[in-house]
Amino acid sequence: MTTNRFDRPNTIPWPPIILISSIAIGFIAQGIYSLSVPTTPLGDLVFGLGLMMIIVALLIDIAAMRTMQKAKTTIMPHKGSEHMVTTGVFAFSRNPIYLANAILIIGIGLVMGTFWHVFIMPFAAFATQKLAIEREEIHLEHKFGNNFRSYKKKVNRWI
Repeated sequence: MTTNRFDRPNTIPWPPIILISSIAIGFIAQGIYSLSVPTTPLGDLVFGLGLMMIIVALLIDIAAMRTMQKAKTTIMPHKGSEHMVTTGVFAFSRNPIYLANAILIIGIGLVMGTFWHVFIMPFAAFATQKLAIEREEIHLEHKFGNNFRSYKKKVNRWI
């Protein structure tokens, strides 16, 4: 059986690579030039905000994964989708896992006491959009046609 370029969005699972790289780059940048959170009551608030962001990101991830599992479609970003998912967190964001990744990057930085992750996250989001989301959208449009185009009109890409 031959496959064409529309059968799956990518051959490389870019989103987890981007997530892990962004977190690592933030810590490397912190080691080179410190952008630390102040060790004052404000620092405690920043830590609490970061912790809340991590929890929210994990809750979004779990909800999205459970919804995809119930729909019997892949969570792997380099595999082809079997079913279109538009319920649960997917009713609010076409890419809730990638949204959660962006929140997670910032949350980890704030909990660890560095602002570098706040500055890195937009680059990670841009890379995710270019290397994953846009390719996934082409795949989904090819696979699900008007159903996906209608979904795109109703639900934003990120939030």
